[in-house]
Amino acid sequence: MTRHFITGEELADDELVALIERAIELKASPLQSRALAGRSVALVFERPSTRTRISFEVGVGELGGHPVVLGAGELQLSRGESLRDTAIVCSRHVCAIGIRTGPHADVEELACYATVPVINMLTAAHHPCQVLADLLTLREAFGRLEGLRLAYVGDGNNVARSLALIAPRAGVEVTVSSPSGYSLDDPPPGTRLVEDPRAAVAEADVLYTDVWVSMGDESTAAARRAALAPYRVDEALLDRAAPGAIALHCLPAHAGEEISADVLYGPRQRIWDQAENRRHAQKALLELLSSEVA
Repeated sequence: MTRHFITGEELADDELVALIERAIELKASPLQSRALAGRSVALVFERPSTRTRISFEVGVGELGGHPVVLGAGELQLSRGESLRDTAIVCSRHVCAIGIRTGPHADVEELACYATVPVINMLTAAHHPCQVLADLLTLREAFGRLEGLRLAYVGDGNNVARSLALIAPRAGVEVTVSSPSGYSLDDPPPGTRLVEDPRAAVAEADVLYTDVWVSMGDESTAAARRAALAPYRVDEALLDRAAPGAIALHCLPAHAGEEISADVLYGPRQRIWDQAENRRHAQKALLELLSSEVA
């Protein structure tokens, strides 16, 4: 049976930890693996992208493969062809399919009919590839994952959900802090929900945030900014965390809104390492999944 990477739950706990260790090796020697030599990977972007586009395209190339990048409107999907037919045709040509889209059901349907691995590069519900990079960044910063405490502060969105779902399986305790009306719905078991951001970050090793207005939320932008203003990650909030705590942000960032410029560009963050680590973590994932494809 073809294995996909849709929510992150497809990896066993020991596989997740091993993947992060493999990503460290690939980062140290980016051209050591030729896992995709002579093979192609389809990368479908139905939503705008900077980090995902660059990291996957460069990563496939570093693994010796050919990235087939397809933007919105470039597939017959835009003219009504079904996801089922798209999955069947793509599977005849490539060894994996990555897709960045809105409805999570679209990724699930694509995976249902594809005979090669399908990778969720982002949906409105999940962003598992981002969390792989986050875990790699924590492993680098602290030398371990087990026992770390991460406090996500802000909108309870797809990134918050993926952090709560995946990070604990590598030994990271996750707390999510959001105002009423913006909290994480159906949180995974064991997720700690704390409305007060100051209480949420107490003893945290990591403060994590994301934009307040995600794609599709533009019509409620003013209300979101008003409700989430007390959840800004700034020096004062960092001071309430554990000694040596770091700030993370999946980007793009809006300095002065969800994160202060002092933190975004200061010495107490690992945000730019985190952005680079998308490539290395995703290469480890591609290497793993491609090894299972004949």
